[in-house]
Amino acid sequence: MLQILLVDDEKDALEALEWKLNNYIDNIEVTTCNSPIEAIDIINNDKPDVVFLDIQMPEMDGFTMIEKLEYKDFNLIFTTAHDEFALKAIKVSAIDYLLKPVDKDELLASMEKIKKSKKGDLLENKLQFLLNNINDSNDKINISADGKVYLLERDDVVMLKSDKSYTTIYLKSEQQIVVSKTLKEVEKKFLFTQFFRVHNSYLINLNHVKEYLKGLGGELIMTNGLTASISRNRKAELFKKLYLD
Repeated sequence: MLQILLVDDEKDALEALEWKLNNYIDNIEVTTCNSPIEAIDIINNDKPDVVFLDIQMPEMDGFTMIEKLEYKDFNLIFTTAHDEFALKAIKVSAIDYLLKPVDKDELLASMEKIKKSKKGDLLENKLQFLLNNINDSNDKINISADGKVYLLERDDVVMLKSDKSYTTIYLKSEQQIVVSKTLKEVEKKFLFTQFFRVHNSYLINLNHVKEYLKGLGGELIMTNGLTASISRNRKAELFKKLYLD
């Protein structure tokens, strides 16, 4: 049975969506909440399978709420009465959304996608990607290392290289920042379209690729002269991003 949580400050909207879910969807248990602050505790403690989340609420908006969550292994569907907010969310992530009042057929389609997906399938990365891109004018990436916090411009970062439990960030100024986290952990800070994981050990800034060297796997020469290996299974997607034949 799917455990579903509805979060919306509007009572009418909550009741309408709850009614549609209970009448059109089988094998579910629906809980409602009109406070995003209370919803944070419910999600962290009860661990629902699906969360329908309103974007605009007086206590805090939906984006702020998800940023405060500890538990993120669930399917998320934004609900909003405002196209601009919904479109902003959907453009920067693979998270679903529904416009209010929620249409029956669109609701059924969203629930069908959830049934076919794996629970929490990369949701944490999707959420981080969403949060990173919620304000496209903010180019700063904050990195904690060496007892300080670096505020990096996206275009200043050439690439990241993994060294087991450490990650080295290479800047175009030739400065290097060593972070005591794995590349998988640090990568969450770089979920912008210009960054791409070309190999288990390399995350590169596509804007800093200077040359592509053909070979079994292939290598990239970056603008700072360093090289990055390419995994076979990443090559096709990389070629599309770099418009290579």
